[in-house]
Order: sequence, then C-alpha cells, then structure tokens
Amino acid sequence: MSWSETLSTSWHAIRTHTLRSLLTVLGILVGIAAVVVTVGLGLGTQKDVSEQISALGSNLLIVSPGSSTDSGGVRGGFGTAATLTLSDASALESDVAAPDVLSVAPEKTSSLALEANDTNWTTSVTGTTTSWTEVRSRELAYGDFFTDEQAAANERVVVLGAETAEELFGTAAVVGQTVKVDGSDFEIIGVLESAGSSSSTNLDDIALIPISTGVSTVLGGENAGSVSTIYVKAVSDEVLPGAYQEVTAILSNVHGITDADSADFTVSSQDALVDTATAIYRTLTVLLTGIAALSLLVGGIGVMNIMLVSVTERTREIGLRKALGAPPGAIRRQFLIEAAILGLGGGVLGVVVGLLATWLLPPLIGSSVIASAPVVLLALGVAVAIGLTFGVYPATRAARLTPIDALRSE
Repeated sequence: MSWSETLSTSWHAIRTHTLRSLLTVLGILVGIAAVVVTVGLGLGTQKDVSEQISALGSNLLIVSPGSSTDSGGVRGGFGTAATLTLSDASALESDVAAPDVLSVAPEKTSSLALEANDTNWTTSVTGTTTSWTEVRSRELAYGDFFTDEQAAANERVVVLGAETAEELFGTAAVVGQTVKVDGSDFEIIGVLESAGSSSSTNLDDIALIPISTGVSTVLGGENAGSVSTIYVKAVSDEVLPGAYQEVTAILSNVHGITDADSADFTVSSQDALVDTATAIYRTLTVLLTGIAALSLLVGGIGVMNIMLVSVTERTREIGLRKALGAPPGAIRRQFLIEAAILGLGGGVLGVVVGLLATWLLPPLIGSSVIASAPVVLLALGVAVAIGLTFGVYPATRAARLTPIDALRSE
C-alpha cells in the first residue's frame, strides 16, 4: 500500500467516527492552547516589567534608608528608617569622589491631599531638586520644571503628574492654576508627560515641589532633614558598577560604617530589579507550563484510548487485509498515521485557539501576551509526537493480529 493510499484510508477511518475523533482532538487542543497562552503570558509579563523598569533609566541606582526598630524591639523593613539626608545627596554629587555619577536627585515623599475648585485628590507629594527630570528620565507636557532660583527662594510652585491634573481639573493643561497642597496654596508651573506605571506605582499620579519648600511647609515635621530615597544616575550603563561602588563607599564613609553587614542604607540597580522580576516570572511560567503538560498527557491518553477502541472495532477489517497480503508494517503504519493526524489536528486547533487568546487577553487583563513562533512550532511538534507516542501500542497490537483470529472475531 502506497503512502497516499495509507493517508486516504486513515483519513476515512477518522471521518467515519467524527464525534469521537473531535473529542479526542479536544484533549490535545486544550493542552496545546494552554502551553501557547502560558508561555505567552510569561514572555509578555517579562517584557512589560522590563519596559516599566527601563523607563526609569537603565543606568539608575536607587539608594534607600535602612530599617527602623520601635520601642518594643520590632524591626521594620528596609526603607523605614530616617538614615538618609540631603547632605548624603550632596556628597554623592562630588566629581572627585564619584566620577561615574552624572546626577543625583533626593526625594522626600508623603501622601497628602490636594484641592482645586472644590475637587480634592490624595496623591504622592514629593519634594526633590531640579535634577529630578534628568535623573528620572521624564519630560514635561506643559510648562516648565522649577529652577534653582525658585528652590532657593522656597517658592510655592508645583509640577503635577498628568493623571493628578486630570483628576483635579479634568484636563492636563493647567499651568498657571493654583492648587492647595495640604491646605497651602501652590502655583502649578508644569505638567509631566504620561509615563504609565512601574512596579505597581502609578508614575502619572504625583506632585513635585522643591524639597526646600516642602521641608519648610507641607513636608516638615519629624525627621524634616531626612529624605525617603536618593536616585543616582550613572554616566552610562557601562560604568554603572563603578557608580555603585562609589555610592556605597561615599555613604559608608559619611555614615561611619566599617562593616557592610551593618550598613544603614541599601543600594539597588534597575538591572537587579529586572533580573529578580524575570526570575520570578520564569519560575511561574515553568510551573504553569508543567500544568499545561498534564493536559497534554491526558490528551495523549485519549488518543491511545480511541486508537485501541478503533483496533477492536476494526479487527475483522485488519484480518481481511492481512489475509489479502497486507504486511504487519502497513497495518502498523496506517494506525500510526491515524494517531498522528489526530495529534496534528489537535495541535493546529490548539495553536489557533492559543493565538486567538493572545490577541483577546491583553485588553482584558492589562498585560501583554506574546505569541512566540518557536513555541508555536514546538507545540505542533509535541502534538504530533504525542499522537505517535500514544499510537504505538494500538498500532503494534493491530499489526500483531493473526488473520485467522481476526476473521473469527465478532
């Protein structure tokens, strides 16, 4: 029997039991679609996280305060102590001690209420310096950022995030308007370009004021001289490790720290955040892919089951063909091709469903889902392999039937 005759016979056998074949294909379809979507979710999430973190600047270092301990001896997490100051930020700007540092922007942040035209909105009010836009790689959509002169004069000026302006005024074109920050009047001199979100933080919901003005007004009080975070921008990506060492050495010297384990600050880079996030999502992708693989296993068992039923139902046909001279190899080949067709059919339909899901899911879940060509091709190969693997036993069983026993069966 030629290959074309074998394919024709196999296809006819599958079409004869359409419903049963479709149910068999369904098991593989679910598994393949799950693999495509799961891997796509993992790749899409890694892409989103990388883009969000990179939006802050790939050559950025983040200096956070150490941990605090309350009167009961309970220690807080990193960032809870007031161990960083404006003096620390000034020390990091030294061209001599830190030649690989381009610019520095300290931040002192507090969640405060803003009010304008009988509308109020609570947002993150951040006191910082004029280098903030350069360090954080941000642009302005309207107006200007505050100047050194305005900061030195403690002028009450504010730059709003795009979403903050929309919530307060219904539009981002609000330069020249006045907004109350925790009860104090501030003039809006600029509005930032939209930047989306990063690490679950909305970058468009923010109000920026000169840190000198903030300390003397709305951001004063306990630990008025401390800052929440110091952002350090390296000259380039290539010298980021050098900038990291310089920042660590300067702060250790200023704080009188001789043992790295007792440091009252932490320095992290964007690359570390990307690597950590990628490792987490890679682990989740492997876990979910493993679950999808179980679906493929169930689908493979379904293929073997349907092929065994087919062998039982077609015993007399097999006996007749062998009596007419069909060799065992031809019988085995026919059943293997039937199993491969079922596997390929499930694989193709699974890939179609998976690709459709990668198109429909992003608007619903707010995350990218990337269809990977290598994964799609691998999924098709796996589907065919499953059909062949689980079709070997039924095909071998059919090939081993003796003509006389097959013809006697009822």
